[in-house]
Amino acid sequence: MEGDENVERGNWSHKMDYLLSLLGFAVGLGNVWRFPYLCYRNGGGAFLIPYVIMLLLSGLPLFLMELALGQFASQGPISVWKLSPIFKGVGFAMFTISSLIGIYYIVLLAYSLFYLFASFTSELPWNTGCTNAWNTPDCTISDHGLIWINGTWYNRTEIQDTELWNASKRVSQSEEFWKHYVLDISEGLEHPGTVKWQLALCLFLAWLLIFCCLIKGIKSSGKVVWVTATFPYIVLTILLVRGVTLEGAWDGIKFYLEPKWSKLGEPQVWRDGAIQIFFSLGTSWGQLITLSSYSRFHNNCYRDALVIAVLNCLTSFYAGFAIFSVLGFMANEMGVKVEDVADTGAGLAFVAYPAALARLPISPLWSSLFFVMLLTLGLDSQFAVLEALVTGIVDEFPRRLRSKKMFIVLGMCAVGFLLGLPLVTQGGFYLLQLMDNYSGTFSLLVVAIVECVVVGWVYGCDRFLDDISMMIGSRPCLWWKICWKVLTPLSLLFILIFQFTVYSPTTYGDYTYPFWAEVLGWCMVGVAVLMLPAVALYKVCCAKGTLYERVSFLVEPSWDWGPALDRHRDGEVYQFLHGRDKAAGEHREMSDFIRTASGGDEFTKI
Repeated sequence: MEGDENVERGNWSHKMDYLLSLLGFAVGLGNVWRFPYLCYRNGGGAFLIPYVIMLLLSGLPLFLMELALGQFASQGPISVWKLSPIFKGVGFAMFTISSLIGIYYIVLLAYSLFYLFASFTSELPWNTGCTNAWNTPDCTISDHGLIWINGTWYNRTEIQDTELWNASKRVSQSEEFWKHYVLDISEGLEHPGTVKWQLALCLFLAWLLIFCCLIKGIKSSGKVVWVTATFPYIVLTILLVRGVTLEGAWDGIKFYLEPKWSKLGEPQVWRDGAIQIFFSLGTSWGQLITLSSYSRFHNNCYRDALVIAVLNCLTSFYAGFAIFSVLGFMANEMGVKVEDVADTGAGLAFVAYPAALARLPISPLWSSLFFVMLLTLGLDSQFAVLEALVTGIVDEFPRRLRSKKMFIVLGMCAVGFLLGLPLVTQGGFYLLQLMDNYSGTFSLLVVAIVECVVVGWVYGCDRFLDDISMMIGSRPCLWWKICWKVLTPLSLLFILIFQFTVYSPTTYGDYTYPFWAEVLGWCMVGVAVLMLPAVALYKVCCAKGTLYERVSFLVEPSWDWGPALDRHRDGEVYQFLHGRDKAAGEHREMSDFIRTASGGDEFTKI
């Protein structure tokens, strides 16, 4: 690609910059530390059936919808809702959700940096026994069927169910390193404690990396993703090759994949499949709209959506082999079952897997590779989050802010760092867990459902399919129309209702969050969801005419909705004047009226 098609706003320098940015955003930490755990918990290989079905029903239709929306209008997540101005609150809700996620997500990168620096040693610090300053009397060591408790080695099978076994909490040395050294965790959210200066420095470094990579927007981040989006695949392959050569590795892989078909009858399995594919693809955050808005108008977004969605799912599946081969080796070394060492989320990334890597020869090397992989996985996602926030602001005030985009990036990085400091206090991990549970769950599902309703019913699927046809030269098949109008919103509604039915107060280990913390969590949900009616009410109040006239006017696309460049708009007008919306006879009548009023088919007069 030589030169930008949209000179004022800019485009991706190369098609691969765009595809790798999409892939890097979609393939995040959850692909490595959540999917493998969900797979084994929900029936092994049988879990792939609900996973793929939910991909077809909800994940892929939403993915294509957002890529097409951003590319057609060349607008960010807020301005793109010129499509139906009364629903512009969807964009503000996306902005709010992305802001909350961006604040806590980068703290996970700070943890990865901390562990990376801790790996630069001859012996990994979380594998140095139970006599360190951060260890407690509960610290235990397991090795080949033996267990070390209170300074004495015992045979695990002989002391199980004894008074000693029941009295000991049996906390692994890697978990004690995580809780009492890295986090220095307090008793609860109500005890924030002091800022961990080591984590604060890592957080600052993470934001500095983000700023340097986004200093020129997509022009600079598009080059960085050539490394950050591909490096995780290299590391996963290295870990897999090393993992399958270890004793006990195949027990872990068997545990990961062995199908349990009876699980398919449990609603929880379908709920987990739907949630995983929904959050893994990153729909309804605003990032997909943002990334695709910098594509060229005639880019094949349909093919891009299919390729990236499939690669994302295959990556999750592939990562499971690298994870469970090493966990199988660890279980064999400890003389326990695989399920006793398997974990999810931070427990897998910062406790279980590092403990497994510590048992390998040249363990600092494997540990360094693993945490660099986590860092690159998170950086791609954080690039997209910040770019969506910056683009959302700049596209609302392009004349004033476009030339100052670098300073906006700098300001948002600085604000993000300051807002992230409470998360690196001694009680900060409790707050991070709370934000993770609330900021991107219920509100994200509500936004996705409204998004489907607006595009599928208000704007109209036929009109939207025509827009896609303008860009790629062919009209997508009937399946997408059925999904956008019926299947996708219904499947999302199912997930939302199920989330409410299984809702329980947030906990972390033995700690139950206080009532005021739950209220704080629901406030995070409410701030995003309330953007929908608040912005709609504001739009209605600012419009003129009767209430019916105001709503009728605001439901229709605004006068400046459509392709950003005049030459693409000319094509749209031409199709419009020749009955491009065949389902609406009034549009054809209007086009006839315009032709008559202009004195013929002279489009310049129109």
